Amino acid sequence: MTIRLMSIEDYEQVYDLWIHTPGMGLNNIDDSKEGISKYLKRNPTTCFVAEDKQKVVGVIMSGHDGRRGFIHHTTVLPAYRKQGLGTQLVEHAFEALDKEGIQKVALLVFERNELGNAFWEKLGFTSREDIVYRNKCIHDLVRIDT
Repeated sequence: MTIRLMSIEDYEQVYDLWIHTPGMGLNNIDDSKEGISKYLKRNPTTCFVAEDKQKVVGVIMSGHDGRRGFIHHTTVLPAYRKQGLGTQLVEHAFEALDKEGIQKVALLVFERNELGNAFWEKLGFTSREDIVYRNKCIHDLVRIDT
């Protein structure tokens, strides 16, 4: 098992992993190959995949805006869960973000994603009840439910 930087060449395997992960929130623009390519170009040292025999079995995408880090689309293939791989991916992302001077990291998890919420809580991520998350699409997005 190895953890290495993610590249756009990993896209097909990563997308397949995402699309088969219940609770993952994807859309047709941001999560397209072009959208992920832009993200990787902007964040070339903070996104990682876990591989077993050249098969992607886990992924974490993280990046920052210069002051706050953000984690996106983290998942591990079910057969590889409960072995610490998700935690190792998070540690790689934290280390990479720390090297870039980032001190605080945030993420979004759908409320219905009980497994994901339990994982993040176990790692010490807390829920904020004092803020309202808002967004607005500049262009129409097609949501891809998993």
